[in-house]
Amino acid sequence: MKLNHTFLALLAAGLCSLPPAALAQTAKDFEEMRNELKALRAELNQLKAQQAQAPAAAPAGASASAWNDRIDAVELKQKDAVVLGDIPGSFRLPGSETSIRIYGFAEANMVKDFKGTAPGDTFTNLMEQPLGDNHSGKASLTAQTSRFGFETSTPTSIGTFNTKIEADFYAYCGSECNRGRLRLRHAYGEYAGWLIGQTWSTFMDTDNLPETVDFNGPPGATFRRPTQVRYTYNDPNLAKFQFAIEEPTDGARSPNLVARVDKAFDWGNVNARLMSHEQRVDGVSKRGMGFGLGAGYKITGTTTLMAQYTRLDGDGDGAYLVGTNYPVLDAGTVRLDKSHGVVLGLSNVFSEKLRGTVSLGMVRSRNKLGDAYVNAYGAEGNHKLYQWHAGMYYLPIKNVELGGELIGGRRTTFDGQQGDMLRLNLQARYLFN
Repeated sequence: MKLNHTFLALLAAGLCSLPPAALAQTAKDFEEMRNELKALRAELNQLKAQQAQAPAAAPAGASASAWNDRIDAVELKQKDAVVLGDIPGSFRLPGSETSIRIYGFAEANMVKDFKGTAPGDTFTNLMEQPLGDNHSGKASLTAQTSRFGFETSTPTSIGTFNTKIEADFYAYCGSECNRGRLRLRHAYGEYAGWLIGQTWSTFMDTDNLPETVDFNGPPGATFRRPTQVRYTYNDPNLAKFQFAIEEPTDGARSPNLVARVDKAFDWGNVNARLMSHEQRVDGVSKRGMGFGLGAGYKITGTTTLMAQYTRLDGDGDGAYLVGTNYPVLDAGTVRLDKSHGVVLGLSNVFSEKLRGTVSLGMVRSRNKLGDAYVNAYGAEGNHKLYQWHAGMYYLPIKNVELGGELIGGRRTTFDGQQGDMLRLNLQARYLFN
């Protein structure tokens, strides 16, 4: 599929013409802070003008010291107003205006497979689930998903400058070892609507992704952290608009382009996402499109229903739509798997110590036996995937979470073969800050 020139034009226009927007904790906080700053600046300018005319303009008995004290007080109040975006749980070094928060957790998982164990990962990997009636599952334990990070917030006259760096120990290191190496998860800075660095893809719907004890979660959604340049314009009365240029898929030469709009309501949220991406196989390139919708609905004060839908043309990294088949080269033409993904979730907070989530992820390829893609890819490519999760978290004491989850799923290939998954994941997590 050729690149949609209208989409590119709209993306460029959005990046170049939208006015800058400061990042505040919420639209209401930002508006209140901006109004306060305007009032403080007006008062400060008036005081300085009156000081310049002193002693004529000064009240009887006023001294230069009193004027200066008043100006210092207003300037300090103005600076404090800017710092409203401080990070909860943070600290400041003496003499610094930058807030720093250090966070993370130590985590241990025990996974028991009752069916065959898929290769390539300790956690769920339904795309490679062994086919046939297989009961040779195994048990595994790991603490490699433990993570740490820090984030900063520095006040400026039009908002805060924020940074974040986060890592875990789950970097893949090939067949010679079982991960266990330091892996960068997030590394970015953001200011006045701009974000530059590595973090969740703009195409990913993190707001409506169900919580799972399993580290990978269900297929059918986007799960990617590319390096990117993102611009956000938030109009509280209209919607939040985002435009991004993201790191290309493995082997591609041109970046991926993403546009997104989000709208929050008292009852929940909705979003729509559009992406243009390049896929390249052995030097041959092809453009594909992606489209996504997401929504969350607050059924009660403690219960939330989540849903998201993703439509994607191929994915060389298997991350813009987890579960889709990889692109293939067929007689000089790149074939892209045209897939649909759906993720549904229902979460409930039973008490301060107990919460739970059930979720379902599904992926279906629109291709079928006999078409060019399947003939090139092979009959054992994945035609349908579905995977369900039922999990709970219990918090016995502060900063300790104990999780348990039962997971099941089925893989169906183009030629009708099936592989079933059933596993139990137990987890202990110890959080700091």
